[in-house]
Amino acid sequence: MNPFFEFEADFVDSLRCIPMSVRFKLDTCGVKLKLHQWNKFTESDRHQTVDTPCSTENEIRNYRNLLHQLVEQRTGEIATDLAIDNNPPWNDAETVPESVGEKAEEVGLSIAQSQWQSLTPVQRFVLIKLSRSAHENANFLPAAKEFQLVQSGN
Repeated sequence: MNPFFEFEADFVDSLRCIPMSVRFKLDTCGVKLKLHQWNKFTESDRHQTVDTPCSTENEIRNYRNLLHQLVEQRTGEIATDLAIDNNPPWNDAETVPESVGEKAEEVGLSIAQSQWQSLTPVQRFVLIKLSRSAHENANFLPAAKEFQLVQSGN
């Protein structure tokens, strides 16, 4: 499976921005990675963060340790840990978050509960993040199209 989304195509070759697959892992393992820290990572480091699994308890712990190690090695800083949400909204397939519904309306969409349920947790994560982020929300509509939430003609 490709760890990148089509709407990220303009930067995934260089990995100049933190891809959504890594951002999902950051929320999963509870580490805040700042863009200036990411920019100090080598290309190999960046690919390692993309390719390293972060699903099981052991993988999550190892991923957190990897990030702490990379941040310290590349920046001399200590990575910031964040609280881990045991019930993040992207795992709730029953409820379209208010921020997602509002952003969808802004771009002329309506996301039905059945559509929300058909998405993977990572896809729901992406829409939640893109509905909140002021600097990236231009990607909300391309992501919705990529996830087939847009009827033809929109």
